[in-house]
Amino acid sequence: MADTASRSGCTDAGHTSHGAEPNDEQSELEPDDIFHILQTSRRRHVLRYLRRAGEPMTLRDLAERIAADEHETTVENLTSDQRQRVYISLYQSHLPKLDTRGIVDYNKDRGIVEPTPMAAQFDLYLSGLESESTDPWPHRYAGTVGGCALLVVATAGGLLPIPWLAVSSVVLLAVAAVTAIHWYSELIAS
Repeated sequence: MADTASRSGCTDAGHTSHGAEPNDEQSELEPDDIFHILQTSRRRHVLRYLRRAGEPMTLRDLAERIAADEHETTVENLTSDQRQRVYISLYQSHLPKLDTRGIVDYNKDRGIVEPTPMAAQFDLYLSGLESESTDPWPHRYAGTVGGCALLVVATAGGLLPIPWLAVSSVVLLAVAAVTAIHWYSELIAS
């Protein structure tokens, strides 16, 4: 009977687990598996919060934080229905799926969830979701291109009597200057 429980991935105290330590074949997920896991925002949230916490979390805390994100509010302002909907979907669907795949260790009886070493495979995919980008460079490039476009249009329309060689030189120098400054700022930052 213990052998049956071991093969099914169940252990004592109602703790469902992915079984023993994953072997080499199970330790690396295929890209399709990773994308399948990440296709649901609630699973992405679970992995992101566990990654941030760096320690086990309770199902309740996860459900509250995810519900707050989904409803763009704070945990304190959530209704019980909002909490319950997320809690139930995590409890019944998302956490068991992550546990079965060996990505998290989910103890249903205690309501504790913790990442396994396999969860680190998702870090690359989740890192872009951590926060909004504050990189100013796309705006700087867009501004430069926009200014150059105005110069070209004004010259082509006869509003500015500037020779085309001068216009093309200004456009080239503007793009080169922004690119050089960007490269230099990246070099200093690293």
